[in-house]
Amino acid sequence: MTIDYEAEYNNRARVKEHPEILARMAAGAAAYRAQATAEGRAELGVSYGSSPRQFLDIFFSEAGPDAPLAMFIHGGYWRSLQPQMFSSLARGLNTHGVTVALAGYDLCPEVGIADIVAQMERACVFLWDRFRKRILVHGHSAGGHLAAAMLATDWQQHGAPNDLVPAAMAISGLFDLAPMIATSMNVDFKLDEAEARRLSPLFWPPPAGRSLDAVVGGAESSEFLRQSRIIVDQWGSEGVATCYEAIAGANHFTVIEPLADPDSAPVRRLLTLGASA
Repeated sequence: MTIDYEAEYNNRARVKEHPEILARMAAGAAAYRAQATAEGRAELGVSYGSSPRQFLDIFFSEAGPDAPLAMFIHGGYWRSLQPQMFSSLARGLNTHGVTVALAGYDLCPEVGIADIVAQMERACVFLWDRFRKRILVHGHSAGGHLAAAMLATDWQQHGAPNDLVPAAMAISGLFDLAPMIATSMNVDFKLDEAEARRLSPLFWPPPAGRSLDAVVGGAESSEFLRQSRIIVDQWGSEGVATCYEAIAGANHFTVIEPLADPDSAPVRRLLTLGASA
């Protein structure tokens, strides 16, 4: 059976109400930035690299300097969106005493996906140099790909502890980039088979001894469901503590909204991952 990758990966076409969902999230993000700023808990636009989009928005918890640290990486197929749209997603972990940094990065086609991976590595090292804390990384869509990449990075090559990222949650992530070649988006990615494989965490040495949750919306396309299953199955068979979950009724956009709710199951799971890391 021939798979229509264009249809499988076109989330905006699949979810007609996506403008309303994104607008709701943006409004919540603006409100949370204002609240955290008024409370003295926000440090926005912290540069970690040489370009304007290489910055971190850091939302501190009330736990002070000893707070655990997490980093969230937004999606947008490596070519759109920005961290400011997702500020409210820090609320859930902040409420439980975890500091959250939201990472920005340059976008395709101005840079390649490999460059974005390198930028996220740079962001993690920046956070290590500043806080001297291990980092729980979580990300959505393209950010899920980047979260898995951070989990599997050899951090000693970057002058950081090998377990700098001991655990990650990839939400609606992309771990096998080969299907991207058959989509119109590849005009921006410029992937061929070799480069797609090189940038696919599925084919990286599994980060044995570390933990990966792959979470996906139950209402997402069969390809997104497959992407999360294959990383859990493959890495799980090679020493990674993996967990797969499909959230019933959630689509590609609503699946991340519970991160803003301190009492939600995804926030509780992130706390468990952070505590066991």
